[in-house]
Amino acid sequence: MREPETKRSMYLRRWSALKNERSSWFTHWREISDSVMPRQGRFFVSDRNVGKKRHNNIYDGTASKSLDRLAAGLMAGMTSPARPWFRLAVSDYKLMESEGVKMWLDDTSRLMREIFSRSNTYRALHSMYKELGGFGTGAVIVVSDFDTIIHMHPLTIGEYAVATDYKGNVNTLYREFDMTVAQVVAEFGKDKVSKGVKESWERGNLDQWVTIIHCIEPRADRDLTKKDAQNMPFKSIYLEAGGEDDEEVLRESGYKHFPVLAPRWDVSGGDIYGNSPGMSALGDIRQLQHQQLRKAEAIDYQVKPPVQVPIAMRGQDHDLLPGGVSYVDTANPTGGIRSAYEVTLNLQHLLIDIQDVRTRIKETFYEDLFMMIANDNRSGITAREIAERHEEKLIMLGPVLERLHNEMLAPLIDITFEKMVETGVMPMPPKELQGMDIKVEFVSMLAQAQRAVGTGAVDRLLGTVGMIAQMKPEVLDKIDADQIVDKYSDMLGVDPDLILADDKVAIIRENRAKQQQAMQQMAAAESMAATANTLGNTPNGEEGGNVLSDITRQFTQL
Repeated sequence: MREPETKRSMYLRRWSALKNERSSWFTHWREISDSVMPRQGRFFVSDRNVGKKRHNNIYDGTASKSLDRLAAGLMAGMTSPARPWFRLAVSDYKLMESEGVKMWLDDTSRLMREIFSRSNTYRALHSMYKELGGFGTGAVIVVSDFDTIIHMHPLTIGEYAVATDYKGNVNTLYREFDMTVAQVVAEFGKDKVSKGVKESWERGNLDQWVTIIHCIEPRADRDLTKKDAQNMPFKSIYLEAGGEDDEEVLRESGYKHFPVLAPRWDVSGGDIYGNSPGMSALGDIRQLQHQQLRKAEAIDYQVKPPVQVPIAMRGQDHDLLPGGVSYVDTANPTGGIRSAYEVTLNLQHLLIDIQDVRTRIKETFYEDLFMMIANDNRSGITAREIAERHEEKLIMLGPVLERLHNEMLAPLIDITFEKMVETGVMPMPPKELQGMDIKVEFVSMLAQAQRAVGTGAVDRLLGTVGMIAQMKPEVLDKIDADQIVDKYSDMLGVDPDLILADDKVAIIRENRAKQQQAMQQMAAAESMAATANTLGNTPNGEEGGNVLSDITRQFTQL
């Protein structure tokens, strides 16, 4: 009869299955690592903290620089620490007009940005942008921290494996990493470690490395009536890779929410891992490295060509350096050292093709878009100008931005929000927000530029209507100016505080109408007074009489 599977062997079996699932991606990832980002990627546990040279396959750094600019551009355009890149809001616009609600949302958003600044959030996000641009998949674990509320552990490709639910959302992460014997005992306790680790600790081999596996996945067998760590929606399991099957896991706990951010640049079909600009540009990158190598060889043929030396000089000293002196036989002075053959060097076509390949690589990494923003000499380039100049790039980048919002930034804000509630740093919300869902609006430079693409249609509509109105003014009745202002400001990402609410606008217009009516009445009264004065000064032919007295007499007789 088959013995029941232990908890430890069950997790090791799934870790083996996840590694087998990702094995087909390894060759691609390693090639990208070797050609673009040699310090990124950990394909063996032993790669940890290895400082040996890994740039042997890079003869031209165009791709590496373009990837750096892509990561920096996404950092500045999506999650810049220097400016607000998100704001909290509610779906009910009337509720947003409440002063208390608006202040609470603003205060909470500002506090959340301060938490991001104090923690390592922005450093981890930049690392993840680079992983996304190169490998197509990034991962970071968000945990609680006593000092900074949250702390992020960025991972590199190769040291983890992920799985998705039926909707295609990442809900499982297994990772493998090393800890010293001293670290394992201090973290998990002497009673929890394996016999081998315990013996190493007792012998004083504290710096010996131990491979640890961390498993994060949904907990299907939890007891909904219990709220302890072993019954949370997501389980967290630590175990030794080299222990015995009959040994227990090092630690079992849980999370209320999935603590992992695992965005993908782009996903094809039912793939788990993502595609990336690095994958798209890999062919051009390899071609560029080959061309640069051949160019160097061609230059070497010119500046240091192969030489032929008389047999008689074999074993004799000869100097091939500049200014060197070599002695030849006077009987045959022309038989000295000379070039074996002349090399005619013409690199024009090669250089043109190299430049063309470089341009294709830069375009694949969206360098032209981000460098346009960085190199603009004006101090205040707007999202509208970015949209006008690179509308096609923004359209292509749009699905990527939307995926990063959904898979990375929105979950990060949700996790941080929950941590703020748990630690008690969340401001007390007003009563109006009880039971209301809080939504996230992204107002970064790229998000605004993405929305600004839609303003072109509004501009063309207003331009056409303006031309028609010159011939047929009544066509302006078709335009709802108030709605245009609201929609246009939303497309541009204008702060809602700068646009007055409809009820306030109605009051302003009512007061303006009253003022205009009062002015009209005053003007009418002044006109009547002037008319009366004129009639009073106009004589009617009678002594001492005037036209005004005649009119008054007539109305009196009636």
